[in-house]
Amino acid sequence: MARAADFDLYRPAEEHEMLRESVRALAEAKIAPHAAAVDEEGRFPQEARDALTGNDLHAVHVPEEFGGNGADALATVIVIEEIARVCASSSLIPAVNKLGSLPVQLAGSTELQARYLTPLARGEAMFSYCLSEPDAGSDAGGMKTTAVRDGDHYVLNGVKRWITNAGVSEYYTVLAVTDTEKRTRGGISAFVVEKADEGVSFGAPEKKLGIKGSPTREVYFDNVRIPADRMIGEEGTGFTTAMKTLDHTRITIAAQALGIAQGALDYAKGYVRERKQFGKPVGDFQGVQFMLADMAMKIEAARQLTYAAAARSERLDSDLTFFGAAAKCFASDAAMEVTTDAVQLLGGYGYTRDYPVERMMRDAKITQIYEGTNQVQRIVMARNLP
Repeated sequence: MARAADFDLYRPAEEHEMLRESVRALAEAKIAPHAAAVDEEGRFPQEARDALTGNDLHAVHVPEEFGGNGADALATVIVIEEIARVCASSSLIPAVNKLGSLPVQLAGSTELQARYLTPLARGEAMFSYCLSEPDAGSDAGGMKTTAVRDGDHYVLNGVKRWITNAGVSEYYTVLAVTDTEKRTRGGISAFVVEKADEGVSFGAPEKKLGIKGSPTREVYFDNVRIPADRMIGEEGTGFTTAMKTLDHTRITIAAQALGIAQGALDYAKGYVRERKQFGKPVGDFQGVQFMLADMAMKIEAARQLTYAAAARSERLDSDLTFFGAAAKCFASDAAMEVTTDAVQLLGGYGYTRDYPVERMMRDAKITQIYEGTNQVQRIVMARNLP
């Protein structure tokens, strides 16, 4: 029979709850007041970046030896969740910093890690991830960007699309073909490219449905010549590193979706308690109560799955691939359902930009798409059934 203490494994530790309280307080004080303007104006949330950097919350995953907090996977999830609760665009600062830099952390040399993780930890730079291309989205292995060896350098040519925080980030993990015959079987390599490298340029920001405060742009590589020591790992290992990275970072998208959903539920609960129709609060009607119950149930189920996946990420469990995909898929589907219901609960007001739930609904949609569509997640799960 299991001991009572065994069940503590399903509950965040005290330090995790203390972290949640501090991040929530910061998010409500420094990030939430700017969230509507960031969305309306489609501008980068600099206030959020300043607040997160000033409190060492911009890249909590960076190991202590490089000046970071060395936060575990669950702590990173909680940080992203609490920021997303008030502003999804702002939550992409710590989320994408992890996505962009994790390949270096997983496979880079000690020298490469020190060179790029240290300024990231200090808040001097942000890190983005360049995998997708115009003709290589779900089929990432179909990429056309190339990296050709030239003495002690590689020369990169190609274009990457849908790159989050492009133009703001100083550093980019770039996947490129180094052997056109082998491709995903040893012909794709990963590199660190700097914004300042000659030949790097950016397209116009995409005009998006949601997460308008996080710039999404194409990144162009026109004979970009970089030192060979900026390769992440050995030549030909890039695709494997990219897929390992996504096993871990899909959990951060689950965390973002979870936070968006929680924010929508919290706002809807407050609204139905105050809004009166037929002489009593809307929240007193059983139909509304059932909607709130279903919303809360979906969020809690998503939270448990996301936290379970985070624990597997920290332990490097063999079933991480399944759990990472499952958490991302379930939490994002739940977020879309919950935010849509939140708009419904506010009625006509929910459909206006005067209230935050319509922004949350728009922001939730992308969590079903990026870092692998939820259709792809189901393929991943089916191939990795525990």
